[in-house]
Amino acid sequence: MALAINNNVPSLTAQNNLNRTSSMLGKSLERLSSGLKVNRGADGPAALVISEQQRAQITGLNAALDNSSKAVAMVQTTEGALNEINSLLLRVRTLSIDSSNSGVNDANSLAANQAEVANALSTIDRIANTTKFGAKNVLNGQAAIDATISGANNGGLGAVRAGTNTAGGAYTVAIANNTGTGGNLTGPTGAGSLAAAGSVVVAGGGLTSNVTVALAIGDNVASTATKIQGALDNAAAQGGGAGKFVVDVISGTDIRIRSNILGSAAVTAQADSGATAAVVGFLAAGSTGSAGVALSVTVNGSATSVSAGSQNLNNQVTFAGSEGLTFAVNVSNGAVLFNTSTTVSVTDNGLIFQVGANAGETVKISVDKSTSSSLGSGVSGLTTGVTNLSLIDVSSFDGAQDALKVVDKAINEITTLRGKLGAFQQQTLESGANNLRTTLENTVAAESVIRDTDFAKETADFSKFQVLMQVGTSVLSNANSSAQLALALLRQ
Repeated sequence: MALAINNNVPSLTAQNNLNRTSSMLGKSLERLSSGLKVNRGADGPAALVISEQQRAQITGLNAALDNSSKAVAMVQTTEGALNEINSLLLRVRTLSIDSSNSGVNDANSLAANQAEVANALSTIDRIANTTKFGAKNVLNGQAAIDATISGANNGGLGAVRAGTNTAGGAYTVAIANNTGTGGNLTGPTGAGSLAAAGSVVVAGGGLTSNVTVALAIGDNVASTATKIQGALDNAAAQGGGAGKFVVDVISGTDIRIRSNILGSAAVTAQADSGATAAVVGFLAAGSTGSAGVALSVTVNGSATSVSAGSQNLNNQVTFAGSEGLTFAVNVSNGAVLFNTSTTVSVTDNGLIFQVGANAGETVKISVDKSTSSSLGSGVSGLTTGVTNLSLIDVSSFDGAQDALKVVDKAINEITTLRGKLGAFQQQTLESGANNLRTTLENTVAAESVIRDTDFAKETADFSKFQVLMQVGTSVLSNANSSAQLALALLRQ
């Protein structure tokens, strides 16, 4: 290499290497001080993208775990209140049994029992209406599934109870006091009594085969209606019909047959002779009523279609919407008959919990209204006009007997709700939280591999760069002084 003064190439080479060493030493210091080997995009573009996505998951998983813990606290608060309601119901049941012991109880004893029952029911209402988690009521129906019914000639819609509110789950819609037309037939006026045996054949309204009702000498409109009712009930019990029929007498002369199967064929009845037709009101040539009408349903504001083959209101109605909801519908007196334009609107107010790190990873549960007026309804065989828990009266033997039945229904409803909440806590929230912790552990481990500094390796590199820095400085000093060698050639 030529000895030159204007351009000191060895010095430039030493400077270049010294700059590189200085840059690497600076990065090593940054990694050691921050604990991260990827501090900016330039440190590893792909690694930064992947690790930041994992960091987003980690923060989401931590938040989801917090949400799960809060949800468990809310469920436990709710179940604690239900446990207290259950204790009050047990006390009411004890008082009802005591009041049923009519052989020893006098009027004062019964009145005292009723006063205590009234106090217990008032406490149940207070608990149901005031139990909150934060500012949110949990037992007054605000977290339940609401349903309303509208349409001409339709009565009120009863309380919505029980069921789960997940896709494909079962909701229970209790409908009462509805009039209108399902499969329906009212025969012409009949009068008198049969002078000879006869029969009536009933078809349609959901029957899978015709039902023949035998009539005897002396049968009139009332006895014929009773026999038709019995024959149709028997046919349903034997699997001959999907639905429930109600047969009654109007104005003492007209027999009406109603079916509760929506969309079913019209009910028809045919007398075997003109003599029979004159008494029972059904023509010998056959009488035809109106067919069942369709039912329109909206769920959370969205219309859904009704499965035509599953419209037996005595059992279940299946709504083939996006959620595939199935409603078990309680029938009042065996017949819920709808007019045209009947609409059932369902709004799901169930509690939604975000228990995952991403959108859509939620769970939901509904909490039924637990006031005394919403518990214990739908019990059959009552004699005192009690329709729910709030109306029980143990001041008489019959009232005490009815109270036992209603309270048992209420206890079953409360315990069923507690079981649903317990299963939700154990199997959904707590099991989900365990899975979140496992996912969090492994995600953090993966993110650590990408971002965290390996201190054993980095301290070794740091020491190497320090030595190189010292060596580079020394070499640069020597390179800068090499130009002075040219002076030796000038000293002649």
